[in-house]
Order: sequence, then structure tokens, then C-alpha cells
Amino acid sequence: MDFALSEEQLMIQQAARDFAQNELLPEVIERDDAQRFPAEQVKKMGELGFMGMMVDPKYGGSGLDTMSYVLVMEELSKIDASASVVVSVNNSLVCYGLEAFGTEEQKDKYLTRLASGEIIGAFCLSEPEAGSDATSQKTTAIDKGEHYVLNGTKNWITNGGTAEVYLVIAQTNKEKGHKGINALIVEKGMDGFEVGPKENKLGIRGSDTHSLNFNDVKIPKENRIGEDGFGFKFAMKTLAGGRIGIAAQALGIAAGAYELALKYSKERKAFGTEIANHQAIAFKLADMHTQIEAARHLVYKAAWEKDNDLNYDLSGAMAKLYASQVAMDTTVEAVQIHGGNGFVKDYHVERLMRDAKITQIYEGTSEIQKIVISRSILRD
Repeated sequence: MDFALSEEQLMIQQAARDFAQNELLPEVIERDDAQRFPAEQVKKMGELGFMGMMVDPKYGGSGLDTMSYVLVMEELSKIDASASVVVSVNNSLVCYGLEAFGTEEQKDKYLTRLASGEIIGAFCLSEPEAGSDATSQKTTAIDKGEHYVLNGTKNWITNGGTAEVYLVIAQTNKEKGHKGINALIVEKGMDGFEVGPKENKLGIRGSDTHSLNFNDVKIPKENRIGEDGFGFKFAMKTLAGGRIGIAAQALGIAAGAYELALKYSKERKAFGTEIANHQAIAFKLADMHTQIEAARHLVYKAAWEKDNDLNYDLSGAMAKLYASQVAMDTTVEAVQIHGGNGFVKDYHVERLMRDAKITQIYEGTSEIQKIVISRSILRD
């Protein structure tokens, strides 16, 4: 594996870094405090091609590789994880799912607008009683011949209130278990589809997270993705790639906290010298740097495997498991290095610590990643 970045990848990385500094950093604290969705910034990310990075240009995408996507996610997440998760969901879950498994008609109707950033999408799997146990879907899509009738509730849906297109996983035939589940394309404004209240969250507070309610929503048969009963497999295949994006987000959160802690330790003085000169702080920085580099290699390896059409289920799970733990550990230490200043909003690290936690939960908890990893190594 060669992780040396190409000239194009370096340019994309720098463009994302510049955007994060110039467009995301101003008012990021205010957006977090007010739980305000970064609508203006998301629109600009669409103009930069960040909303459909891996989508074929014929469908309005940038036609880039997974590594480029990971680099963008890392740089955006150093500054604003609420903005980067919009990029992650739109790229990894919505655009990927439609391009890989959708019909040409579905791609023409939805993918082109999603990939260009004209609209954004949402991926709807979790339910009040079906989070990690995705086979226990209570949302139903009853086959009525020409259409499905969709009923149920989805929760913790990123982009829930701002999306225009929703990929909804629902049970059509309970007797068939996971083989009776379908994936359906739902549009905002369909009769019977309601967006619930916005969640008041610990972290990624600028992200638009809602519950969704479906009451006898008629979904045309042409809005089903794949063959009848393909929904569960669709969700699992889509989430496998999504884990790489969240791993990159966790990596970026960790790297952002580390950079802030390193800078602060070189400026803050205690006992007559900069605190970076005290071994207690220097050793924390050494551990943080080492763990971030290890996480970066795991994330890059997963991206490399995906780009080379290899099975990345194991590497993606390991990258997400480890990078999310590094994000938590690093942000906690960054707050510690800042001392009392780390506990207030002005220094950013307290927000990064709050944002880090969700990377251990969404798109498969750390416990689910361990199941994926253990099954893989025990099967070999």
C-alpha cells in the first residue's frame, strides 16, 4: 500500500483545509450554541464538489476516489463536525447507495441533484426499537401492487429536516425476516410524511437531527431500490462504506483537538516556562500524536481497499472502532491540557470533546464494530 498523496489529492486536501478555516471556523461556536444548521456553508460545499465526491461526473459528481473523500472529511471535521456529517451522509450513504444499486431512472431523477449539492439526502434506518438490531424493523411498507403503503417512525435521522430525499428501510414481509426488508426512496412533501421535532443533542449540535413519521405514505414501486427483499443487504453494504467516512470524521476531530492542544501548550506558561516543556504535558502530546497517526493509517487503509475494489468490511470496522476511541481520548486530553480554559467554549476543545462521542455511536456503535471484526477474524 502506498499512501503517498497525489498532486490532485494534495490540492483537494488544501482546498478543504482552506474552506474549513475561512468558511466553517467563523461562527462555529455560535452555530453550535444555537443548534443552527450550516445551510450557507453546505451550499458552498456543494459548489466545491464536496457533496458528491465519488459520484460519476455523468450524474453530477466529482468522480474522485475514496482517499480524496477521506482527506476532505478529516479537514472539515477538524473545525466543524456538524458540517462534515452532512457531507458524510450525503456521500457515503445516500449518493453511494443510489449510484451502486439504483436504476438509471432513479439516478437521473435524484442522484444528479444530490451529487451537485442542489439538494441533500438522508438515510433512514434507526427506529425507537431498532438501532443496532437493524433486523427488527417496525416500520412497514405493505405491497399494494402498484405502490407500497409506508407506516412507522424513524429516529436520529441526520439531515432529517433539511433533506429533500430520504432512503427509508422498511419491513414488507415479516415472515421472511431480513429478506423481507426493502429500501424505498421517499420525497419530502409526500402525503402522510411528517418531520418530527429536532433533537437537542450533546454534540454535533449544528447537525439537523430529527425523528420522521410515516402515516399511510404511498410510495410508487419505481421508488424501490433493488429487487424485492434487498433492503437489509442494501443497508449493510451502504453502512460498510459509511463507516470509512465516520472514521475519517473521528480522525479529523482528534487531529483538530491535538493541533489546538499543541499550540496552546507552546503558549501557556506555568512554573516559569511553556507547559509543553513539562514532561507531564509533553508525554500527553506524544501519546496523542502516536494514536492519531495509527488511526490515520487504519482510515487510509480502508479507503485504499475500497478504491482498489477489495473487501473493506473488516478494515472499515477497525478504522471506525479505533479512530472513534482516539477521538474521545484525544479530545479529553486536549481539554485537560487547556486546564480551566478547556472547559469554556472560546477554546473550541470542549465542543470537539462533545462532538467526538457520537462517532462511537452512529453508523454502527463500537460494540457492533467489534462484532463485525470478531466474526471476520474467527471466520478466517
